[in-house]
Amino acid sequence: MQKLIRSGILLCFFSITIHAQQPKKPNASEIYQSIQKLNFLGSVLYVAAHPDDENTRLISYMANHVKARTAYLSLTRGDGGQNLIGPEIREQLGVIRTQELLAARALDGGEQIFTRANDFGYSKHPDETLSIWNKDTVLSDVVLAIRTFKPDVIINRFDHRSPGTTHGHHTASATLSLEAFELANDASAYPTLLKNMETWQTKRIFFNPSWWFYGSQEKFDKADKTKMLSLDMGVYFPLNGLSNTEIASLSRSMHQSQGFGNTGTRGKSLEYLELIKGDAPKEQSHIFEGIDTSWKRVKNGEAIGTILKQVEKNYDFNNPSASIKELIRAYRLIQKLEDTEHWKKIKSDAIKETIAACAGLYLEASADTNQATSGETITIQIETINRSDSNIILENFSIGKKSSIQKNITLKNNVAYHFKETLKIDAQQPPTNPYWLNSKGTLGMYHVEAPKCIGLPETPIANIVSFSIIIDNIPFSFTKPIIYKTNDPVKGEVYKPFEIIPKVSVNIPQKVIIFENDLQKEISVIVKAHQNHVEGFIELAHPNDWQVFPQKQQINIYKKGEVQHLTFTVIPPKTQSEAHLAAQVHVNGKTYTKERIEIDYDHIPYQTLWLPSESKIVRLDIKKKGENIGYIEGAGDVVPESLRQIGYRVSIIKPENINPATLRQFDAIVIGIRAYNTLETLNFKQQILFDFVANGGNMIVQYNTNHNLKVDALAPYDLKLSRDRVTDEHAKVTFLNPEHDLLNYPNKITQKDFDGWKQERGLYFPDAWANAFTPILSMHDKDESPKKGSLLVAKHGKGYYIYTGLSFFREFPEGVPGAYRLFANMLSIGKDSTTKQTRE
Repeated sequence: MQKLIRSGILLCFFSITIHAQQPKKPNASEIYQSIQKLNFLGSVLYVAAHPDDENTRLISYMANHVKARTAYLSLTRGDGGQNLIGPEIREQLGVIRTQELLAARALDGGEQIFTRANDFGYSKHPDETLSIWNKDTVLSDVVLAIRTFKPDVIINRFDHRSPGTTHGHHTASATLSLEAFELANDASAYPTLLKNMETWQTKRIFFNPSWWFYGSQEKFDKADKTKMLSLDMGVYFPLNGLSNTEIASLSRSMHQSQGFGNTGTRGKSLEYLELIKGDAPKEQSHIFEGIDTSWKRVKNGEAIGTILKQVEKNYDFNNPSASIKELIRAYRLIQKLEDTEHWKKIKSDAIKETIAACAGLYLEASADTNQATSGETITIQIETINRSDSNIILENFSIGKKSSIQKNITLKNNVAYHFKETLKIDAQQPPTNPYWLNSKGTLGMYHVEAPKCIGLPETPIANIVSFSIIIDNIPFSFTKPIIYKTNDPVKGEVYKPFEIIPKVSVNIPQKVIIFENDLQKEISVIVKAHQNHVEGFIELAHPNDWQVFPQKQQINIYKKGEVQHLTFTVIPPKTQSEAHLAAQVHVNGKTYTKERIEIDYDHIPYQTLWLPSESKIVRLDIKKKGENIGYIEGAGDVVPESLRQIGYRVSIIKPENINPATLRQFDAIVIGIRAYNTLETLNFKQQILFDFVANGGNMIVQYNTNHNLKVDALAPYDLKLSRDRVTDEHAKVTFLNPEHDLLNYPNKITQKDFDGWKQERGLYFPDAWANAFTPILSMHDKDESPKKGSLLVAKHGKGYYIYTGLSFFREFPEGVPGAYRLFANMLSIGKDSTTKQTRE
């Protein structure tokens, strides 16, 4: 299904379109629904903090039942979450979750807006959140969204009155939304924004409560809702063959990286809205009560509404083109509205697309390649077809900045017209990249260099084709992105975005390189040419206490698409040290430092990122025992590769292959993050794993959530998970059993080993356990009680079972030395140890 990007933010709004999926080809029912929406002039803005926070039932209800223009303002892109479908975290995960939101909006009919806030991870209080975010900047972005989108109604997902009871980002989103509700209509607030827009006063703002706000469904059912609006989400749409709740479930299920697959429901289902500020509607089921949502709200608009009502009434599902004449009448009247009228641009574009859909007008521009460099010339295939009896003329089209190419061709019914043209890419055009990743930001904020892009879900497409079309003697302009399509033997027609790429890319495959002693290592670097005849040299920037040989190497690549593999010798210092290697390729006086990262999942469009090519290098003082590690993958992490970095032989074990003979070859078995939340097969393999421990092996289980566990027993002894977590990565760590092997063998763990941790200490710690377990560490966030469940160890037979909620999956990719040293101790425990064991 086509992914529409409908943000409405500043100048970029109408230059945005789909990024890789098949173009929209509306059927008669979809065309009819677009006609219905033409006659409703009301807007709803839903506000929350992250992708997957939004109430898709309410968004779908407003967009598809009420027919309101509906948008979701997500303050962040969800960079700090976990990833259940792959190894991507942080910025890459933010790109995935952005696309998941857009895929969700394509299903539920909403639009998508963002602020510049960076999801830095879980926060326990909004004060902490707003101290890490730049509150004033995020607030200005919310004001911008309100002044641009001009919602009649705002709905907050979270309650501003309950700080500290939920994620700090959640409460902060409600607080900022409430402040912006007032400030958006204050000309003295953020006056620089008013150069491009006017102030706006939203009529009313609601809080959308749910059972989890009350603690349980039972408490929610008993709560007094007499002062709340109630809306039935279970409305059925015969044109879709789906209930609103079924559409919402499909939308919700797009959040695959967070594991939010949802089953559709049918029948009556209520949502509630509590008025926070503004005029209260008199009707308990009508949030637009008292707001004129007809064309009468627009000066000289009543006649437009009269025409569109007749179009809707007389619509012929077997011949949508019969509506074109009257739609054009309405279009012409819309063009006569005052240019300052907010709804003029919105409805002009909407009715224009509806007219094209009624005519079966298809316009496409496809490149002969999915990527090109600046200055390169490519071939563009143009396709136009009119599938109606309407009088349609292709007057001309223009590609990029080229002059219009005159055609003046009457497009006959169901006759395809094809043209071949060329496009020379602007020599100064930058590579295609998510705009919020082009410049380095801070822990809490993205830096956006182009003000016009603030709030947009994606980077505007630079390479477009503009078509001048005459329909029934009235001129129309249509803009289409240049795309790339190919035929896949299995999938058939496959679309990809057409992208601009650097002339050269460079990649250091190993993102963290651990030196467990002072011996040199050979480091591979890959240079790829994206044009013919690339000649130059490469060097690795490094700190003075590290040595790299040779200092420079020549690059000679003669054919576009080919790569050159190079090897550098890196010599670490004698003592523990952390640094970065940064690859720099010099060609014709220009320096190239970016590597290409591809994100390719079936439920979202193919994505390409260009990020600095660098690697963290760590001279680590580390010892280890044992050699062979079996790893059972969970929800996607880089722990196996990280363990290989420190010299372990790591084998991936499929759950179905877990048996005594397979396990016998390993010194330890490591269970990946959230494996017990995602792999049902493990419930039938637990006893085999426990027997492995009893026979002398070590078993390390990384964090799981207490929700939706797939196993009956996490451990050979009683162990209960909680939602305890320590989000302050600098939180003090207390050694509960300082003489225990885990803190002494083979590496002496000190407080220094907990320096430099990223995003958090850990999450979902156990809070109750059998006496067989020994807690090793205690830690807590500010003003909280000590949490002792982050690292638990139990002797079981001849081996050791260890459960840890420490966030090794985050620390390893960051090259945190102490995380490696502690994990090595966990793998080594009981292997030739002479240290006395203690137990609390």
